[in-house]
Amino acid sequence: MAVRVFVAGGTGVVGRRLVPQLVARGYQVTATTTSAAKLGLLGDLGAEAVVMDGLDAASVGEAVAKARPDVVVHQMTAIAGKPDIKHMDRWFATTNRLRTEGTDHLLAAAEATDAHFVAQSYASWNGVHEGGWVKTEEDPLDLMTGTAAGPGMEAVRHVEDVVVQAGGAVLRYGGLYGPGATDDQVELVRKRQFPLVGRGTGYSSWVHLDDAASATVLAVEQKATGVFNIVDDEPAPAGEWLPHLARCAGAKPPLRVPTWLARLLAGEVAVRMMTEGRGFSNAKAKRELGWEPRYPSWRQGFRESLV
Repeated sequence: MAVRVFVAGGTGVVGRRLVPQLVARGYQVTATTTSAAKLGLLGDLGAEAVVMDGLDAASVGEAVAKARPDVVVHQMTAIAGKPDIKHMDRWFATTNRLRTEGTDHLLAAAEATDAHFVAQSYASWNGVHEGGWVKTEEDPLDLMTGTAAGPGMEAVRHVEDVVVQAGGAVLRYGGLYGPGATDDQVELVRKRQFPLVGRGTGYSSWVHLDDAASATVLAVEQKATGVFNIVDDEPAPAGEWLPHLARCAGAKPPLRVPTWLARLLAGEVAVRMMTEGRGFSNAKAKRELGWEPRYPSWRQGFRESLV
């Protein structure tokens, strides 16, 4: 019998790339959406499609019990609309609930069916702001306490704590790019509304959607446990990746603003991200999962994604 995989959040930017990869590898996939209008999309991707509310314990329990999965994959987010880093607490409000309440509902349902658990987390620029510029899974994340990003980082920590405790795998995706993932960001770059802050020394790590999905397939296949940074081979400062993104998007070079002005206009989170951010190493994912990104660098990935 085929291994059954339940993908919560199948119509998200990662879910849309993950479901076809799982189907192609012979898995029997059940995938969820919050909208009945998107059931057909999931069907076209090869999944059994169901409507599920990740914030409703009964809805989650019923959907998972009916699917009887061997593995549950948590891809539920609600990141939509124009990026609003200054008010990230509001921009990520529903996603933060999906990463706390939603994770708890989904994990309880997975445990009831004795399913392995794989969850999405985040590792782009949010390594702790001390020491070197590139962090491993052994280094703590920056919880950004007292900033608009604080609630979101606490939600990420919740995902990681409860999933690891339950014997599951946490995949810390870098900054996602690819079809549908960076459209709003690229639009800001084209309008020259995404400036470099200070000297642009803060590091970020990136990963293409297809590479995030392929790493997730490996974690499913191997029933992996623990935390993995799913990022490309080249963590880089904003002073390098942002001008390259602008060139690939056919935009003028980004403007540069001093930190004091950026703090007033965009908030503390943007300043820390662009001047103090720490990127991440993918050595563990390569070593333990056997993962090799198709796009080893954002340099190639941005160019090919934005042509």
